[in-house]
Amino acid sequence: MINIAVLGYGTVGSGVVEVIETNKGMVDKKATHKLNVKYILDLRDFPGDPYESKVVHDFNVILNDDSVNIVCETMGGVGAAYQFTKQALEKGKSVCTSNKELVAKHGPELLEIAREHDCNYLFEASVGGGIPIIRPLNYSLTAERIDAITGILNGTTNYILSKMEREGADFADVLKEAQEKGYAERNPEADVEGHDACRKIAILSSLMLGKNVNSEKIFTEGITKITAADFVYAKEAGYTVKLLARAKRLNDDETLAMVAPFLIPKDHPLAMVNDVFNAVFVTGNMLGDSMYYGRGAGKLPTASAVVSDVVDCARHQGKVITCFWDKEDAKLADIGEIEKTYFVRAKISVRQKVEEAFPGGKALTVGRSEDFGYFTGAMKEKEFMAKYEALGEDVLSRIRLI
Repeated sequence: MINIAVLGYGTVGSGVVEVIETNKGMVDKKATHKLNVKYILDLRDFPGDPYESKVVHDFNVILNDDSVNIVCETMGGVGAAYQFTKQALEKGKSVCTSNKELVAKHGPELLEIAREHDCNYLFEASVGGGIPIIRPLNYSLTAERIDAITGILNGTTNYILSKMEREGADFADVLKEAQEKGYAERNPEADVEGHDACRKIAILSSLMLGKNVNSEKIFTEGITKITAADFVYAKEAGYTVKLLARAKRLNDDETLAMVAPFLIPKDHPLAMVNDVFNAVFVTGNMLGDSMYYGRGAGKLPTASAVVSDVVDCARHQGKVITCFWDKEDAKLADIGEIEKTYFVRAKISVRQKVEEAFPGGKALTVGRSEDFGYFTGAMKEKEFMAKYEALGEDVLSRIRLI
């Protein structure tokens, strides 16, 4: 029998218990052991809950119980979750987590501790919820040199942008509706400003490179400045707008990592990913392109991914599952030096100034009297931003092209 402790009995933690108990026969068979949830750690009591007898309030009960083999950390944050994870690994207990913030910040350290104590630190659920992506990068694509990863990694922002496109609604109105439906938090900053997607691409790019990509060094821009008018122009030009998290090898030494809204062609596979769904588009040097698609969040999809890691740990008791993610920092490219094409929307009164600032581009009109669209030629980001900012408030928005 494999005894399991679940840290945090919130949305994901309760989902982990539900998945294990609902699919018990199948999960036990695949784990090659009977799995038993022995403890649930939470500060609260849960009177009337079918598993209330398993609830404890002191982590030391779990830590000092040598019969506990696997810990599921679903608390979130980097305070107690970090301390508990580290202590559990040092005791030789494998840890499975959905905590993207913790993995992004302390992944290499925790993986090293796990290796030193012949146990495992697994985090399939930290990126893309129920979408299998960590395991494919570690196992299925081991014969590949991964050259690029591009993902729609946040369901909240994808829902907002999808609805803005379909209904011609503005950001603030759709955000309010998303909050009412429970798709967005009361404080949506981590989602709409791109921080959530940033942590996820930091994890994926670290696995792609085998070196540590510091999320705090990734250029990150959210969707708060995207408007319904931008979608009108995008549609006319055959594009849509998506918040993309990107990692791309530029050469053997440098990698581009960024999160930002992009215009992408309507026929691109990622353009067809709508509402709360996520997708990860992976480019390998032999396989070429492959895409992984599904529900990127939610109680049961995320819990299912945690339990898949539990099964993996159960199968590998006393054995370390290889994960190539060293502490050495990867070298990230200066975004200012990267060449891109840009879409600019500006007041009709400054059309001549825009065309003079970005010669050789292409103007786009959609029957609107107050503004016009303009596609620049390829140019370095720093050059574009200098000219864009010099045009002042008459320029209403700008979006990069993929």
